[in-house]
Amino acid sequence: MPRSDPARLSKVSVSLPFGIGSAEWESDPTERRAAWSLYVELVTRIAVQPIEVDRGLDREALDSLYSLFQSTRDVLKEAGPSIGAARDSVGGIAITVLNRGLRPLLSKWHSVLTDYESKRPPRISSIEHERAWPDRDLFRKELEQLRQNLEQYATALAVIAGVEPT
Repeated sequence: MPRSDPARLSKVSVSLPFGIGSAEWESDPTERRAAWSLYVELVTRIAVQPIEVDRGLDREALDSLYSLFQSTRDVLKEAGPSIGAARDSVGGIAITVLNRGLRPLLSKWHSVLTDYESKRPPRISSIEHERAWPDRDLFRKELEQLRQNLEQYATALAVIAGVEPT
């Protein structure tokens, strides 16, 4: 598939996760740059890559997701109000993804995992302790659902930015 020319891209139509639905609007160069920045921040995170059963730390995944709040805020502030806050805008989509997608999972699991981590016996490694976490399977299931939604978000950002998703 040939690459889109961002200079020519103007009308975008994307399908979005987290109950946002689809959106279509005329994007401008500022929105495309912001979408590209958000795309790069998203697809380079541990938390949006599939985690194998015996690999990866759940704490690292949560921290990676949490850091998306700050990087998204930074991109939105840098881009300014021209990227919008309405539903059919890069700013509005990004804010909704944070509030409807990331926030619920982080609110639920951050404190639960922190509490479990605080009970780690001194002679057990953090990896061994985390693998014995009774809620790990449920957390991983919810993390995978979030990851799939974030993958859809990343694809939408790529479309808005005028690039091929990876």
